Amino acid sequence: MQPTTKGVQPAARVSTGIPDLDNVLGGGLTAHRVYLLEGTPGSGKTTIALQFLLDGAKAGERGLYITLSETAAELREVARSHNWSLDDIEIFELVSEDGLDLDSEQSILEPSEVELGETIKGVMGCVDRFRPGRVVFDSLSELRLLAQNSLRYRRQILALKQYFSTRECTVLMLDDRSSDPNDLQLHSIAHGVITLEQAAGDYGSERRRLRVVKMRGVKYRGGFHDFEIETGGVAVFPRLIAAEHHRPFTGSLVSTGIPRMDEMLGGGLAPGTNTLLSGPSGVGKTSTAVRCGLTAMERGDKAAYFLFDEGRATMLARAAAMSMDLQAHLNSGMLQLSQVDPAELSPGEFASRVRCAVEHDGVRFLVIDSLNAFLQAMPGEKYLLLQMHEMLSYLNQQGVITMLILGQHGMVGDVRSDVDLSYLSDTIFLFRYFEAKGSLLKALSVVKSRVTPHQSSIREFQLTSGGIEVGEPLKDFEGVLTGAPAYRGATPLLAAEPAAAES
Repeated sequence: MQPTTKGVQPAARVSTGIPDLDNVLGGGLTAHRVYLLEGTPGSGKTTIALQFLLDGAKAGERGLYITLSETAAELREVARSHNWSLDDIEIFELVSEDGLDLDSEQSILEPSEVELGETIKGVMGCVDRFRPGRVVFDSLSELRLLAQNSLRYRRQILALKQYFSTRECTVLMLDDRSSDPNDLQLHSIAHGVITLEQAAGDYGSERRRLRVVKMRGVKYRGGFHDFEIETGGVAVFPRLIAAEHHRPFTGSLVSTGIPRMDEMLGGGLAPGTNTLLSGPSGVGKTSTAVRCGLTAMERGDKAAYFLFDEGRATMLARAAAMSMDLQAHLNSGMLQLSQVDPAELSPGEFASRVRCAVEHDGVRFLVIDSLNAFLQAMPGEKYLLLQMHEMLSYLNQQGVITMLILGQHGMVGDVRSDVDLSYLSDTIFLFRYFEAKGSLLKALSVVKSRVTPHQSSIREFQLTSGGIEVGEPLKDFEGVLTGAPAYRGATPLLAAEPAAAES
């Protein structure tokens, strides 16, 4: 006979006070259980613990913070830094000024068993007096020192767990991971375990991330999730899983705003695809992305532009000089122009910004300029590729047209990239410099398109005060992509045409 769950009610869940952490946990914490929140000093344990208690206070639950490691004054100072008030939270210091008095030093002279027993008794007595619904115990490292051996320590933790279960408390036990990292006693005892990590790179701010190591009876989001400690509390950025986000959209081709470029693409850009603009510095990649974005806004689609390299003012001035005025669209809210510092932004936070732009602001055209700087924000090329694969899959499933700009090393001849993202791209524009008639000119070609029958021609490409011009196919040139072509006929160049000459 198959087991049945008829009549079985799901266990009640309580919020951590951090919505995106609840999302990672699959809906929050199971009520009336003991959880371990572990991390090195400074990783954010106290801040998360206070948010947990404050959320309970809003819901009418009594909260109790039992501290062996921080004073009440220190906790209130932490709260003030986030503009919080702890008036509705009971703070119980197991080691107070009375315990430091010279006349009260018997605990120092007595055996550790007595000290440990007094501490556990103090915890239980405090809970019995206040009858809280949520408890934070800070921290287990002091309890471990009092126990002096692992057997006594385990027995006391089990006793506390049993005690809390009879009092209908949801408990967060904090641990600073000062013990042997291979000691997993706490992991086996706790109903759930959340690990916080922080790492400082050679440059930029430290990066923080968390992982749910264990959560009994709950389907949670595995892996690492970036988070930040901001004024107002902890902000968690759940790892992006593209398969969870899909919505229907129409796939009709749309124009780039440059007729000959549309011809090269086989009709235009397709919603739900991404385009890689690859080429050396200054060749026109950003200008092309701006022109395509401007066309998108002119047909009524909102656009978002993430600048990693160039300054916001410089980019706006350069676009205006080519008759591409973006200021009006910024003023109307059709364009979001974000200057991103890769040294200060974690990959998870960036993915969260992208999701917010698409899901909350209705963005349908998005540019990342450039992937070179985005790479510097990642811990390695392998992680960039994984991150970009998930993000591009998400954007494609949302029907967004995405443009990625990738700068290459070198000007002519041997041109190389920091990273190869060609296999992730639906369409690839290749930009090159080439020499002709004593001048350095620009060429453009579409080398890949998964959704349209693109042209394989190579055309001259020019930036003018009137915008972007694309010429006829360079049929009489050979070796354009090498940078040093051979001329075989009479193909007219844009530089020789009156319109281009006047500009």
